[in-house]
Amino acid sequence: MIEIKGLIKNYGLNSVLRGVDLHVGAGDFVTLVGSNGAGKTTLLRIVATLQRSTAGEVKVGGWSLPKHAAKVREHIGLVSHHALLYGDLTAAENLTFFARLYRLENPQDRVAAALKTVGLLARQRDPVSTFSRGMVQRLTIARATLHEPDVLLLDEPYTGLDQDAAQLLDDLLRREWENGRTILMITHDLTHGLNLCDRVAILNRGKIVAEVDSAHTTPAEFLELYTEHTRRRKKAARMRVASGE
Repeated sequence: MIEIKGLIKNYGLNSVLRGVDLHVGAGDFVTLVGSNGAGKTTLLRIVATLQRSTAGEVKVGGWSLPKHAAKVREHIGLVSHHALLYGDLTAAENLTFFARLYRLENPQDRVAAALKTVGLLARQRDPVSTFSRGMVQRLTIARATLHEPDVLLLDEPYTGLDQDAAQLLDDLLRREWENGRTILMITHDLTHGLNLCDRVAILNRGKIVAEVDSAHTTPAEFLELYTEHTRRRKKAARMRVASGE
């Protein structure tokens, strides 16, 4: 469903992605982890059609980017650092707006069903500005899945959530996965990310340096692997700088 080959992204002389290769099959749930500055958000934004790559190949659902960006947008749902919701509109009004953008049939029924799924039907007439962080995140999931996309992209969806809100988000994501969604998620919570998905990819200094099957990897083993890859490459980078390379 997501095919990335030799992906490169440069900002001037700064190379953020240095030849990323990643395959996410239909119905897969892949968690992408890495330290700050590894290039995770840049990679996700390219897949979400929000940025263009410098070089390499990216396909979503068989459509190449950026050539078929408009088509790809019909099949993805994005949960980013910005909720993309209007605070002065109610929950129902927000979803109705997006339902019209996607030209969905029976928008009122779709909106009601989405609000029920995320547990916000009773708050549908309340302005989003009155919502807690957890409620906003649930409504963001509803917005991102309203058009029943094939692919769900999530960038740090647990940021700022308390334990109860995080558990609700867990349940929502598992439900979307069980419904056949392909999910690519970024998180800094290594153990949580491992437990929630079926595969974890480690991105470090702009490259995928390891992938593990979560069903056959314990949290302790994964933390050791993550530390080994990130620290080893940081040390190598420092040595190159010291040698003047």
